[in-house]
Amino acid sequence: MPTTTPAQGMSREEARRQAAALAEVGRQLFFDPRLSASGTLACASCHDPAHAFGPPDGAAVRLGGADGQTPGLRAVPSLMYLQDVPPFAQHYRTSEDEGDESVDNGPTGGLTWDGRVDSQREQARVPLFSPFEMGNTDPADLGARLEKAGYGAQLRAAVGLGNGVMRGGAGGAELVDLALHALDVFQQDGALFHPYTSKYDAYLAGKATLTDEERRGLEAFEDPARGNCASCHVSRPGLDGTPPHFTDYGLIALGVPRNRDIPANADPSYFDQGLCGPLRTDFTGVADYCGRFRTPTLRNVALRQVFMHNGVFHTLRQVMEFYAERDTDPGKWYPRGPDGSVMKFDDIAAAAQGTVAGGGVAEAVNQEPPFGRRPGDAPALNAREIQDIIAFLGTLTDGWSAKKTAGR
Repeated sequence: MPTTTPAQGMSREEARRQAAALAEVGRQLFFDPRLSASGTLACASCHDPAHAFGPPDGAAVRLGGADGQTPGLRAVPSLMYLQDVPPFAQHYRTSEDEGDESVDNGPTGGLTWDGRVDSQREQARVPLFSPFEMGNTDPADLGARLEKAGYGAQLRAAVGLGNGVMRGGAGGAELVDLALHALDVFQQDGALFHPYTSKYDAYLAGKATLTDEERRGLEAFEDPARGNCASCHVSRPGLDGTPPHFTDYGLIALGVPRNRDIPANADPSYFDQGLCGPLRTDFTGVADYCGRFRTPTLRNVALRQVFMHNGVFHTLRQVMEFYAERDTDPGKWYPRGPDGSVMKFDDIAAAAQGTVAGGGVAEAVNQEPPFGRRPGDAPALNAREIQDIIAFLGTLTDGWSAKKTAGR
């Protein structure tokens, strides 16, 4: 007699069959451009498996929409290591801080750059219906594409519905929800999306040794007086032994320079302000939330060619130098206005610039290194320390093995 799982009301064997079938359909959906209005854009077009399910090149934004030529607004984030991202909360305390009311990470969690969805299933919905991504107009539109491509039958078979018609009709919302479920199940494949196979994982397990350069980089990365990177990009295992994800899942305003390669930014009145809009609408006008974007994982960061929410940087060296010199040499990073003054934080509306980390002298917490210094001061990181940190970040790339490192 087959065993059953009460929550699902089916045998464990059937649950495993459904999961495997959904994962396979999800894999097919992920690589199929027929889901897009243009017929040219698949999930994998932007989330390339060869680049840690992130962008395949250094383009600041991708082209999509019904014509396949409509530019997006933000750089593409990686889909890896998202399985433990907490739901969005305005006030967040980690398990380590439980009971300490003075510890508040502030706005934290959620997926996408502005944290506006709480599950990978709903995250998949965003690009499918975005007018500058896959461009489907509504569930009926996408449902028709799914049926035409043969996925309706596959999805129904995966969940044991045979050839039956789902409620809502063949092009309805239920079929779309099932497709989103399949994409979600596919993204739970640990070997693909959260394998923990980097050199740093091997180092934490006592199976690898860091080079002198990598070791110095880790020290500078964690040093609160220098890089202080680990304050947001947590580098140590959790109390339960969970491997570090190199993010605290927080949303923070860094004040990165405006990227003039993004067509939307040609309008001087347009600002992508992250948590307070325009793509997220529930905190519109909340000045303290403006300019805040989610802290991404640094795992596999060495595979990227485009960095920050607006893709303004293209190398890890640029990123590290920005952190070190944003406040000590702002003229290197920001344009000058008509009067010759440096237009610092030029990608955040003037009324909201007080939320930038390290940008306001009134908040001591915002003066933590590497920020908070004055123009002309020595930066918190020198050139060698920056190179060391970059070398350490290279140890976070999955697929490491001692044989590969030795060139065998």
